[in-house]
Amino acid sequence: MTKFPSLKQLHYLVTLYETRHFGEAAKQCFVSQSTLSSGIQNLEDLIGSQLIERDNKTLVFSAIGEDVVSRSREILARSQDLMELTQVKDSPMQGKLRVGCIPTIAPFLLCDLVQAVNKQYPELDLLLREDTTANLLTALKSGEMDVLILALPVDIGSMASRVVGRDAFKMVMSRIQAAQVHKPLSYSDLPDESVFLLEREHCLTDHAVSACKLTSTAKINPFTATSLHTLVQMVANGLGTTFIPQMAINHGLIENLNLAIVEPPGQEAYREIGLVWRPTSSRKPTFDVLAELVETLL
Repeated sequence: MTKFPSLKQLHYLVTLYETRHFGEAAKQCFVSQSTLSSGIQNLEDLIGSQLIERDNKTLVFSAIGEDVVSRSREILARSQDLMELTQVKDSPMQGKLRVGCIPTIAPFLLCDLVQAVNKQYPELDLLLREDTTANLLTALKSGEMDVLILALPVDIGSMASRVVGRDAFKMVMSRIQAAQVHKPLSYSDLPDESVFLLEREHCLTDHAVSACKLTSTAKINPFTATSLHTLVQMVANGLGTTFIPQMAINHGLIENLNLAIVEPPGQEAYREIGLVWRPTSSRKPTFDVLAELVETLL
């Protein structure tokens, strides 16, 4: 009879991978260090391969160990989905819901979303996390998050998604500069290195450049910002122009600044906002209600 790893063994392995410390991993798993070490050793024996290279001071995961950790996360996530099946079927808008959101959406949506959920579904407890798209997708795949609010299109792999709205792109610049450029705006009217963008970790940069049809790299300043607030301050100080999503403008990002809003080149320049979740999740009814709520807020 074929023997299979236990969920407990997989949990030990994943926790050790995340902590890189046997003592801390054992603490987080609420077991002794010897129990955790024995469980991982039994897992290695069962798989028939070394997962971890150990010495007195360090531990290194082997190539197959890295692969087993990745697959273990998926198995643990699916097991969690299975355990939630009955609860969600009876009460889709109750319990805890772990929601991830990217930084170019979170400040302009999450407060309104929490208030709406508290009012309409008081038994639903939202646990929020703001992070980059890549980090959130990794957390979703491993079961650390239940659903994400992302800007689309983006590579979500095998995850399921639902578009809940559009968010237009605008260009902002000083009123003096806005008065000097022709309308409609042509990028050829802008000085070289005058367009400021976010770091590449933020998918808004790719979305804005693509949607607004900015093909001339000479117009892009080599400096990259970590937040929309930084971009706005640089533009407010007369250093150039940038792309800002409409939802940020609606929430007062450029309020009380001497800035003008200009339509960027390209028809209907926008990004899509969508919910993303594991297709194996049993919480689809919850996500559907959440999607409808976000649609109304957008």
